[in-house]
Amino acid sequence: MNAIVALCHFCELHGPRTLFCTEVLHSPLPQGASSGDITGQNEQAEEEEGGIQMSSRIRSHSPAEGASADSSSPGPKKSDMCEASGCRSLAGGHPGFVSHDKETSIKYVSHQHPNHPQLFSIVRQACVRSLSCEVCPGREGPIFFGDEQHGFVFSHTFFIKDSLARGFQRWYSIITIMMDRIYLINSWPFLLGKIRGIIDELQGKALKVFEAEQYGCPQRAQRMNTAFTPFLHQRNGNAARSLTSLTNDENLWACLHTSFAWLLKACGSRLTEKLLEGAPTEDTLVQMEKLADLKEESEGWDGSEEEEKPSSQPDDVEGQELSKCLPETSLMPDCNSWNVAHRRLSVFRSLRHMRQVLGASAFRMLAWHVLMGNQVIWKARDMDLVQSAFDVLRTMLPVGCVRIIPYSDQYEEAYRCNFLGLSPHVQIPSHILSSEFAVLVEVRTATRSSLYPTLFDDEQSLNKYEFVVTSGSPVAADRVGPTILNKIEAALTNQNLSVDVVDQCLVCLKEEWMNKVKVLFKFTKVDSRPKEDTQKLLSILGAAEEDNVKLLKFWMTGLSKTYKSHLMSTVRSPTSSESRN
Repeated sequence: MNAIVALCHFCELHGPRTLFCTEVLHSPLPQGASSGDITGQNEQAEEEEGGIQMSSRIRSHSPAEGASADSSSPGPKKSDMCEASGCRSLAGGHPGFVSHDKETSIKYVSHQHPNHPQLFSIVRQACVRSLSCEVCPGREGPIFFGDEQHGFVFSHTFFIKDSLARGFQRWYSIITIMMDRIYLINSWPFLLGKIRGIIDELQGKALKVFEAEQYGCPQRAQRMNTAFTPFLHQRNGNAARSLTSLTNDENLWACLHTSFAWLLKACGSRLTEKLLEGAPTEDTLVQMEKLADLKEESEGWDGSEEEEKPSSQPDDVEGQELSKCLPETSLMPDCNSWNVAHRRLSVFRSLRHMRQVLGASAFRMLAWHVLMGNQVIWKARDMDLVQSAFDVLRTMLPVGCVRIIPYSDQYEEAYRCNFLGLSPHVQIPSHILSSEFAVLVEVRTATRSSLYPTLFDDEQSLNKYEFVVTSGSPVAADRVGPTILNKIEAALTNQNLSVDVVDQCLVCLKEEWMNKVKVLFKFTKVDSRPKEDTQKLLSILGAAEEDNVKLLKFWMTGLSKTYKSHLMSTVRSPTSSESRN
């Protein structure tokens, strides 16, 4: 992540000051931490932390070198620094800290100030604003500000206890600066949690020091005795103490460097950019609409539950929530672990796998009913097997056309679901069994040891099953069927195509036919064209056959509400404008 993380301090003598900052370098190190510094180092401490190698490089400088370095630095003059290091983090001549990310060859460098003059100006301005005008109510908490020219800033202000400071506390802030506003806003929850953790650790250490000092020499009573004398203690050297003194941690800056470097690496790894070409697909729109509906239902449900939930049941609810988070195997005895793993092998892994298990003719019948929108019923004892079958078959349909009841103890009508899983003892109405709008797959115990060749060694567990596919309207072998079904079968039988390539073929085929559905919807439902024009349109689309027309009409039910409302609004606007004229 191309950003800078900095720790800032409000000095009572000099105002806002930058104490420590960490930046990301994709190029050679700056002058203050170049390779020349590495050869002349006297001390080196290396630490592995999440793939980052940290080195604290300290180099001894001659007086001339120190003077030249200070004169060329873009930081504040020495006269603007507190004598007791209140405005300073690293001692003069300290080259800073460097961490090497071996995976990406990126370096994380920490100094008191950035070496680049432009970056120094940006950090300086963000520091001043974070500790002066850009603060949240209470002067402690997170806030966001910035602009395109000087960058955008996530700032979190906080107080550190100091027995010698005015009000017994000093004001600090941790800021994150970057030029990408959207990325920084999306990273707000992550940055808030991690920076809050760093602040809590600093405040905890400082509180221990403060309580120890107050116990030994209470400052409140001493100040009350000298209430009418000038506050000379605010101008002496002891008042402007460094943060290492306030926290009693000599390794504070090394720890902060590690934390800031990890923060930059983790924040940059958690979000990735994805290029989207064109408008979102219908599946994406439908999924977004379903998530929005679920969110609204859950919010309404949570609100009603909070009012009706008895106060005597919080422990039970917490245990139930905990059990949902644990893996299934952790809730079962060890003696059953092999049986659980063996049962989970009895699943379908892809359409190609299902076609080989069921056979070409049975699979074609099943796939035809799936594409036409007819009800697909599976009867089996193994719920995992039924669920895997539905997960594989649903890939042939748009998301909006899928309505699944995974497993039920009673028959459900077709208007409620087009994929229905039933236990073996459930009785199906006779008119459903003889209907041409339903297909039944019965999973029985096999009478032979092997009914079909296996694709993988661990799939032999499916040999114990026999799959019987029946329907009131069986698909004839010589029936042409919908065009998309023929293309799907061609892809499945082509052994040169891997499973992943076949999945991408399915995505492309669905998108192609959803585009035809959109044209047909616009032509028939929105424009209300006559039947003769519709037939001409179907011929142009290459979908004039009976099965193709049925498929298009069924897939039309899977169009997103967003697309339908968009079409309706575009049709109404010209009419309304003409009526006004």
